[in-house]
Amino acid sequence: MDTETLRAYCLLLPATEEGVKFEDHLAFTLAEKIYCITGFGDNDPVSIKVSPEDFDALTERDGIKQAAYFAKRQWVSVSQRNLLRKKEWEEYLAKSYELVKSKLPKKVQKEIDELK
Repeated sequence: MDTETLRAYCLLLPATEEGVKFEDHLAFTLAEKIYCITGFGDNDPVSIKVSPEDFDALTERDGIKQAAYFAKRQWVSVSQRNLLRKKEWEEYLAKSYELVKSKLPKKVQKEIDELK
């Protein structure tokens, strides 16, 4: 998945904002909480939040490992974007979004749900 396709999909998710974090990373956030972070190039790795089950399954695959600085929170880093098919990317991005949303205050969750 190239950067523009990744960006377009993330921006379809309600209340998603994009911004630059750590000076040179493209981040997609929900209520200021990151759910996807990558570089600007199509060959840059992508880090996303995953469930414990998905974490175990994904990190068994070559090229997918615990994300640096995020590992304790069940984040993975996908080193090459072609390691996942487009449908897999969409599934895992949506799950990452939902995992982050589930940790937000109930009032904020409700406001986001009303945007759909």
